[in-house]
Amino acid sequence: MTTTTARTESGIAKPERRTSGLKGTQGPKNGQNAQSSGISQGTQQHTLRVLLSCLREYRKPTLLAPGFVFVEGILEIIIPTVMAALIDQGISGKNIGTLWRFGIILLCCSVVSLVCGFLSGKYAAYAASGLAKNLRGDMFDKVQSFSFTNIDRFSTGSIITRLTTDVTNIQNAFQMIVRLGMRAPVMVIVSWIFAFRISPSISLVFLVTIPILGIGLIALAWFVHPIFERVFRTYDELNNVVDENLQAVRVVKSYNRENFEVHKFSRISQRIYDNFVKAEKVLSFNMPLMQLCMYATMIVIAWAGAHQIVASGNSASLGLTTGDLTALVTYAMQILMSMMMLSMIFVMVIISRASAERITQLLVEQSTVTNPAHPIEQVRDGSIAFDHVTFRYASSSEKPVLNDLSLTIPSGMTVGVVGGTGSSKSSLVQLIPRLYDVTGGSVKVGGVNVKDYDLEALRDSVAMVLQKNLLFTGTIKENLRWGNPHATDEQIVHACMLAQADGFIRELPDGYDTHIDEGGTNVSGGQRQRICIARALLKKPQILILDDSTSAVDTNTDRLIRRAFHEEIPDTTKIIIAQRIASVQESDLIIVMRDGEILNQGSHDELLENSEEYREIYESQTQNKEVAQA
Repeated sequence: MTTTTARTESGIAKPERRTSGLKGTQGPKNGQNAQSSGISQGTQQHTLRVLLSCLREYRKPTLLAPGFVFVEGILEIIIPTVMAALIDQGISGKNIGTLWRFGIILLCCSVVSLVCGFLSGKYAAYAASGLAKNLRGDMFDKVQSFSFTNIDRFSTGSIITRLTTDVTNIQNAFQMIVRLGMRAPVMVIVSWIFAFRISPSISLVFLVTIPILGIGLIALAWFVHPIFERVFRTYDELNNVVDENLQAVRVVKSYNRENFEVHKFSRISQRIYDNFVKAEKVLSFNMPLMQLCMYATMIVIAWAGAHQIVASGNSASLGLTTGDLTALVTYAMQILMSMMMLSMIFVMVIISRASAERITQLLVEQSTVTNPAHPIEQVRDGSIAFDHVTFRYASSSEKPVLNDLSLTIPSGMTVGVVGGTGSSKSSLVQLIPRLYDVTGGSVKVGGVNVKDYDLEALRDSVAMVLQKNLLFTGTIKENLRWGNPHATDEQIVHACMLAQADGFIRELPDGYDTHIDEGGTNVSGGQRQRICIARALLKKPQILILDDSTSAVDTNTDRLIRRAFHEEIPDTTKIIIAQRIASVQESDLIIVMRDGEILNQGSHDELLENSEEYREIYESQTQNKEVAQA
């Protein structure tokens, strides 16, 4: 599985993570540790503040929406009082003038309430959509700034879930809160005050109902929130499975493992289903509880109101009138419907709370690689010095990936790096552009500690070509210009000639304007590697790192590429990680690594004489070549 960021593909301005290329002990793959640490650092205490800080240009509609809701609610509360006066003074009193007067007032209140309701819905939708847009943008920007250490704490699926499902939950909850969150409390409080003015004794019924509902909703939240936390973690796993399956679809089909993958997906999908069903079973008690309180309240009000009307003989001076009872029933409906709204908001908040914590966790994550206070803006040359470097992917790792490693590489030198799988070759070179920071010791480029450089300046001076580099959707020419957006056609062709890519590109139907499918799947592995090498060369870097990036090309093409490097970029420091001895044997210096340490170093001839491990690799490859030729 490979996940990349934009500047990585152009030459390591931003991190690229290769799960297959990182050796040693890494951070958690599924974001589990990230979740626990993120919540303790900021999610529980600062979730609301962090989310609201993302409103920015949408603060105005966020304030306008509840403002219009407030006016709408007040008008709806006034309407029953006007209706009561219309019944008592107009209809019961048989006064046509009064009937018309209160009728016009009712019409005006209804129209203004309708307009305010429309505007509140419009601004609530605008504010919620804007918040969702900013959250996605902020999270994506945050991920771009992460070091490999940060990225190791989150899985690809987990980040995708946060950018999609979690943001959608927040958007829906925020829109509901901005609109109904203002309307419901206003309706409950003011409606109760108006009801109290009509009949203090009957209005006390609501004071019994509200605590019952409150206790019930709190109990629901207590049971349901942990379930939704499990649901979203399972969503992470589901997205990881989908991403992995699509990335490796050719492997899946070649090994005829479709049924296995379907079964694996179904198991995780079933877990999501089971958790949602469990949560919905608990939340299903919300509606019966609301209906119980609603109907019980209506029965009590109707009974008490009718009793008072009969006792007073429908005389306003003696007690409750028919109009008053109508108003009381309407206020009761408004109060209970508002309580229903509050319960809906409460359920939505329960669902979105886990999403809010996960989003906040990502937003408050601080990159382990940052610019210094006064960064150096220019890299003098391509010299590299590792001074007693120790490195761990995770602080909890017992054994370091690199252990007390020292190495000096003069500017312009060609260095070959060989070693078995897991010898930390890739880890070594990833410290140069600060994709990771050293745990101990220091790495210097151009005589300056890499931590003292401006990150952009440092990474612009380093070009890195990985074995599994990806190409982006677009033309070949557009992909090449990731290395240099201002490169001319002549510079592009020259870089491709050096990388031995010009020949096959011209044979394609549209040449340099040939469209590349997602991930570069419509070109071969060797062609993809050569395009990536050309892209790196367009940067004109001071340091060029080839991390097993010619593994898919034949030995003759590999030789031509190395010759072009020697002739065309003699002043560029070149580090070549390879499995084939032939790819590095002409290097000025060859390093043999094992278990995160430099076992031997020297020229090809010196290592054949002094390094048993190097000699064994060379002899095994030579014998295999002789057998193949025979």
